[in-house]
Amino acid sequence: MRSVPLSPQNRESALAAMGSEQLDILVIGGGVVGGGAALDAATRGLSVGLVEARDFASGTSSRSSKLIHGGLRYLEMLDFRLVAEALGERSLLLEKIAPHLVRPVPFIYPLTHRIWERLYAGSGVALYDSMAFLSGRSRGVPHHRHLSRRGARRIMPALRRDALIGALHYYDGQVDDARHTMFLSRTAAAYGAHVASRTRVVSLIREGDRVTGARVKDLETGDEHDVAARQVINATGVWTDETQGLAGERGQFHVRASKGIHLVVPRDRIRGESGLILRTEKSVLFVIPWGRHWIIGTTDTDWDLSKDHPAASRSDIDYLLEHVNKVLVQPLTHDDVQGVYAGLRPLLAGEDAATSKLSREHAVSTSITGLVVIAGGKYTTYRIMAKDAVDAAVQSMSTIHDRKVPECCTEDVPLLGADGFEAVWNQRQKLAAESGLGIGRIEHLLRRYGSLVTELLELIAAQPDLAEALTGADDYLRAEVVYAASHEGARHLDDTIARRTRISIETFDRGTKVADEVATLMGDVLGWSTEQREREVDHYLKRVEAERESQTMPDDETADAARMGAGDVVPVSQAGAPA
Repeated sequence: MRSVPLSPQNRESALAAMGSEQLDILVIGGGVVGGGAALDAATRGLSVGLVEARDFASGTSSRSSKLIHGGLRYLEMLDFRLVAEALGERSLLLEKIAPHLVRPVPFIYPLTHRIWERLYAGSGVALYDSMAFLSGRSRGVPHHRHLSRRGARRIMPALRRDALIGALHYYDGQVDDARHTMFLSRTAAAYGAHVASRTRVVSLIREGDRVTGARVKDLETGDEHDVAARQVINATGVWTDETQGLAGERGQFHVRASKGIHLVVPRDRIRGESGLILRTEKSVLFVIPWGRHWIIGTTDTDWDLSKDHPAASRSDIDYLLEHVNKVLVQPLTHDDVQGVYAGLRPLLAGEDAATSKLSREHAVSTSITGLVVIAGGKYTTYRIMAKDAVDAAVQSMSTIHDRKVPECCTEDVPLLGADGFEAVWNQRQKLAAESGLGIGRIEHLLRRYGSLVTELLELIAAQPDLAEALTGADDYLRAEVVYAASHEGARHLDDTIARRTRISIETFDRGTKVADEVATLMGDVLGWSTEQREREVDHYLKRVEAERESQTMPDDETADAARMGAGDVVPVSQAGAPA
């Protein structure tokens, strides 16, 4: 499979192609399910378009706990099918689909009651491990083991002695969700899908009672295009109801948003080598290793305010700190918090008012001819969701057009960067010597780009100053910013600082010190004027200021009002328009 960049030129070509031909399937939404659906359809030989109103993974798909897991808590709900399905997907992602992006991560589950809890929780974790085998695939991670209190604190010295009497040690998977989602869209493009971010659907086109396409607006230029498609898939997550409303009819189900926030703290604030999973009165709390940091989350509260920019309040942050500090020798304070991010889960609405009880199952609707709606689910099972959505679209196409379409094959389709990853990983010493980069740097790049690391190294060979680290964010190279704009579809400063890299949550200044440098590097690729570079930096600084202010507010309403103080970035085409 050839590598296809999500370049500015390819975006223009994609929009032109979508406006000039009838597609088999148009996918609305560039999150993990939308990207997965575009890849699924393209690998069945269908003509496909994918449009995203903002950036790939700019919503829920970049704001998860970054875990690929079966969900231990769903065992307690007796949802064995969902757990087994998710564990099977975990194995696929670890071993075949994205080994460069997904890797095992260890967790300690502290026990606080003698005998019965070890038996109860131990049986659950043993079942969890066993169900990975029952899925028909290898487990992909090491087997769990029981620990004494001393053994657990040897791995996690940060744990208070009175916080546990023993522990269970088990493994799940971890992913950089934003990069994985972007790779789905990029791999779909490699298989022929027409992919365009910053392209908003403004209406659905109907002929009688049938949806036959969509009118889309290029938010970078203001141009509008009619895109004809035999089937349209609505994969817009928490925006499902709004997108469904463009058809002028109420859907079969309602999607409800649940807010979850996460804190990012430096690795030295919590002494230990393993993640933690802790029970709270509402759900579970994770402390997750994340490079030189820890991710702590999450909350689970109903949200009915702005879906574009969900805000974390001070009470959200206090809640997480309060609960994690119950088990830590050295408590965390607000000053230890390096980054904060908030996301919305798309849950199928139920009768129970507690969002943690709402279904993490997904549902597919075809109540309007020509329109498939997919909603609910969890990140780990995105491929199954995508398959079900495309299956529904194909069934409708076959009924109307008498067309035979192949079955889903994505379980055998590695993402870009996965093919040959193990071989390139084994050559990392050689790559380090040839490039002049340290072995640690090469390993970091391999875990972000996989076998596509050679494209990055070619950029550096042609322009050696790109091998330098970004000033103020030395985990990342200047070359990564250039590559984000030239190959990974980054159109604005937010896209690179918040999603192609994780600078926005991994530095105490949240990326403000690196904004000018990143804008200069991106601007050289995207042809920004001096005015546009200044506008990009100004927008980013205002975004960070608004987020910081929202995180001092006492509740959701005041936090949302503060966060809305910074709007979306003004595109190049609106250079003379007020911000």
